[in-house]
Amino acid sequence: MKKIINDPKNVVNEMLDGLAYVHSDLVKRVEGFSIIQRTADKSGKVAIISGGGSGHEPSHAGFVGDGMLSAAVCGAVFTSPTPDQVLEAIKEADEGAGVFMVIKNYSGDIMNFEMAQDMAEMEGIEVSSVVVDDDIAVEDSLYTQGKRGVAGTIFVHKILGFYARNGKSLKEIKEIADKLVPNIHTVGLALSGATVPEVGKPGFELSDEEIEFGIGIHGEPGYRREKIGPSKVLAEELVNKLIESYDEKSGNFGILVNGMGSTPLMEQYVFANDVNSLLKENGIKVIYKKIGDLMTSIDMAGISLTLIRLEEEEWLDALNSPVTTIAW
Repeated sequence: MKKIINDPKNVVNEMLDGLAYVHSDLVKRVEGFSIIQRTADKSGKVAIISGGGSGHEPSHAGFVGDGMLSAAVCGAVFTSPTPDQVLEAIKEADEGAGVFMVIKNYSGDIMNFEMAQDMAEMEGIEVSSVVVDDDIAVEDSLYTQGKRGVAGTIFVHKILGFYARNGKSLKEIKEIADKLVPNIHTVGLALSGATVPEVGKPGFELSDEEIEFGIGIHGEPGYRREKIGPSKVLAEELVNKLIESYDEKSGNFGILVNGMGSTPLMEQYVFANDVNSLLKENGIKVIYKKIGDLMTSIDMAGISLTLIRLEEEEWLDALNSPVTTIAW
């Protein structure tokens, strides 16, 4: 294993210290906790928090800042943060109007975030949440009952952050979130596995000619392995699967081409070009586009494609609204 680290057991702690040091104009680390909080003054509005296991950088701390998340709680690599860490994030983020939690659909995340919600409410903080389950590849995989939460979570951060900044109430944000999440679908593929520092070897092996469709962001199994083909063939598999997943295919859509950690932007743009052609052929109207490494799996080589059906016109305004964060 070749990595630029010190003690593998201390990698998350040192990463968070480095992140807070480099981006001290935007964020700070909550002392004694694995929490990144924005430095912007509190304004009495609903706070949006998110989090999960580390190893998905820039998610989630990279989206802390004005217009997106108030705080992000960071567990150990590929491990849910503990309830006490989530509770502290709720308390630090609260501005008096309540706290809304964006939770990815993993059993540990749901259990620990919900425990923290119960504890926060006992302390008089109103808390609500949504569970993101955008991965259409498989259901009931490792860590998960139902569909996994993956890169589409970033769109949830962005859109809910817009509404929070514009003064929507906790109840209103919950209603928007419940309508938003079913409109976001994602599927991905891997060319190689991710190496967790404390493990020291990839979570799964693919030969030089193999890819796997439908992998999860923790290296969970997908739905098919086969010989790698051209980008057009890979894009066709993902695009077709996504289109089939929508009952309603009319209206406007947005896309996110997301790198899994070790996929060069050159390849991401080639893939995006193929996606564009395929979506046009299928009559899918795309009016919003985003590309880059936003929800990674450490050093996995691979890519995911997210479609969002813009059921509400204002969601496009939310996606286009300027924010001040590390990674958007």
